[in-house]
Amino acid sequence: MEACSGIQRKVPVFANHETGRAFSLSLIVTLCALAAGTLLAGCRKGEEAPVTEVRPVRVVTIEKQAAGTTIALTGRLQAQAEINQSFRIDGRMISRNVDVGDRVTAGQVLARLDRMNEESNLQSARAQLAAAQAQALEANTMFNRMRNLLAERAVSRASFEQAEAMARITQSQVESAQSLVNIAQNRLSYTDLVSDVAGVVTARGAEPGEVIGAGRMIVQIAREGAMDAVFDVPAAIKDIAPGNPDIVVALAGNPTITATGKVREVSPRADPVTGTFAVRVRVLNPPATMRLGSTVIGQMKLQRPPAIEIPSSALIQPGQTSSVWVVDTKTGTVSVRDVELQAYAEDRVQVSRGLAPGDVVVTAGAQALRPGQKINWTEAPR
Repeated sequence: MEACSGIQRKVPVFANHETGRAFSLSLIVTLCALAAGTLLAGCRKGEEAPVTEVRPVRVVTIEKQAAGTTIALTGRLQAQAEINQSFRIDGRMISRNVDVGDRVTAGQVLARLDRMNEESNLQSARAQLAAAQAQALEANTMFNRMRNLLAERAVSRASFEQAEAMARITQSQVESAQSLVNIAQNRLSYTDLVSDVAGVVTARGAEPGEVIGAGRMIVQIAREGAMDAVFDVPAAIKDIAPGNPDIVVALAGNPTITATGKVREVSPRADPVTGTFAVRVRVLNPPATMRLGSTVIGQMKLQRPPAIEIPSSALIQPGQTSSVWVVDTKTGTVSVRDVELQAYAEDRVQVSRGLAPGDVVVTAGAQALRPGQKINWTEAPR
């Protein structure tokens, strides 16, 4: 109404003529309507104007890393050789003298079998040996007599040769019987399972009272003095590792306890599930606190050319290939760029193609972006 009143004051009023008065009122109403429509149109335009959404993100500026990256992998201490101790013969085990965790020495009796059958077999073999020896003595006596009679021409040559053959046969029978006695004695000694190595018992098999077969594991012994740290190494690290690297092995629970190591064995076949290769590192002069089964961390320095590395959080995978969000610093928008990866670490990846020094890559907030998205970025700490 204030706008209308202002307009009214500027229009001349014909107070003395009815026609002039009607024209003046119509003009006032028309101008008020036009003013109200203009104000309403301005309000609608203000309400319909879109608001541009700006996403806050963290970014990192790409730069090539220096050579000589240190790689750290987690592994476990294992014995270099674990030997299964088992009986050479069948039988019923009557006792086992050691358990898991016990230390054993070479020559120590670990377990015993029932000796009854083997003792009976030994007695039978000894009896057969005695009989063969008696026959051999008789045949040898006859041979000597025939030899003397042949010299006096009292017997024929054929009788002498027959006595000589009998002496040889009985002597062979004695040797055969002696072999049976030796076998029976060995089998009797096999009823005692004797350790041929010194070490620690890491596993047990059959229990006392069971009837077991030859070769069944009774206890497993980790040979003392030789210890390996076993690591699962990705193929990318395995391929760029030096030929004979120096490795520092530290306890995961107490990194101040360390020892040096040398690669002893690299598996030629990758694990079908993880795709990693088992690498055994011999630990040289391990301290007493490094025990079998302990978790350790192995550190190795890789001598390789400078490379581009980005945090793993920067990766997105809209398709079959890995991608990252790259920031256009002039327009403040982002776009997707495909990259090729060369190596993986715990929290970083190495990019072989797709990025160049100076590119700005989103490292946090990447999941909420779309191509052309306006962003407000801050540099992530390195």
